[in-house]
Amino acid sequence: MDLCRQLFVAFAALLLGFGLLMVHSASVTSWPTEYEQVYLSRHLIFLTVGLLSAYFAATRDPEFWKSCAPWLFVATVILLILVLIPGVGVRVKGAQRWIRVPGMTAQPSELAKIAVPLMMCWILDRNRHLLSRWVQGTVPFLLPVVLSVPLVLIEPDLGTSLFLLASAALVLFMGGWPLRNFLLGLAVGIPTILTTLAMKPYQQRRIVGFIESWTNFENSPYQLKQSLVTLGAGGLHGVGLGRGWQKLSFLPEANTDFVFAVIGEELGLIGGLSLIALWCGLYLSGLRMISHLDRSRFGFLIGFTLLTQLAGQAMLNIAVVTAMVPPKGISHPLISAGGSNLVVSLLAIGIVLSVSRDDPLTLTTDESELTD
Repeated sequence: MDLCRQLFVAFAALLLGFGLLMVHSASVTSWPTEYEQVYLSRHLIFLTVGLLSAYFAATRDPEFWKSCAPWLFVATVILLILVLIPGVGVRVKGAQRWIRVPGMTAQPSELAKIAVPLMMCWILDRNRHLLSRWVQGTVPFLLPVVLSVPLVLIEPDLGTSLFLLASAALVLFMGGWPLRNFLLGLAVGIPTILTTLAMKPYQQRRIVGFIESWTNFENSPYQLKQSLVTLGAGGLHGVGLGRGWQKLSFLPEANTDFVFAVIGEELGLIGGLSLIALWCGLYLSGLRMISHLDRSRFGFLIGFTLLTQLAGQAMLNIAVVTAMVPPKGISHPLISAGGSNLVVSLLAIGIVLSVSRDDPLTLTTDESELTD
């Protein structure tokens, strides 16, 4: 198990190094200024905060995360409310998702990616005997979603809202939630999502633009068009690290959401596939690391969920950059220019390391009483 833990940390370190290198390269502009140095400096600050958070999380006892789950969730909901208050939340490009703190801005919806699964795993661990009941087996388990997702949706941030819903569904599925509840949730959720999309013209334009990128490339959105051109320019081996042209003001968000396109141009198909291989290594070694845990308990549920979230977000970002799914502001964990996502991703890695040390033979209080 120690070998799996070492491999997991090694893959995480390689991804961080890869990200640091590409952030510096992708931040270069067509007119040499201190702009790229500012981005690199900010990334290093967030990286430092993230590494300290990961170290703190990894050195906690597994029971620590179970005990602090409700408090972290309450704090996250409070932050999600504060970010919507004018004068407190920062509005950028029509979205109010950030809170300014000394020296940087924080995005509470990123913290929700950890707080919501933690809370749901905590509820599952305490109320597993209620799963088969209609009301008691439904309402308590959906409470974290009902309290958090609408607040994220109001910002508006449809992508993160759907991501939180998918994470919640993953926790419930792994926890043994009855299939009938999933079918009922789909019956209610799909019309709600479609109604939300119908109310947002810019979201409709994104979907139409995504379809046109495959049916009529000339009329596809500029962002997607430049992303595909950037990827295509790299070929098999790439044009060389730091020698890409598309990042020079042609490709928007080159060092954040679309950094994978820069990787494709400068390092080619080989570089892109190497990054995917690193993610596969991190995910598989992480799964192996927690494989000894009881699959019905808190430790395995939160470890599996956070691992799948990280790898899933990386694959989703690649799918957006390659026009496989409609465009949405999805960062590439550990690779995109630093911010709340980098800190939260490293915190998630620390939590996975923490719960992997849990003893599978440890009995809960209730189980001990039954044994006696």
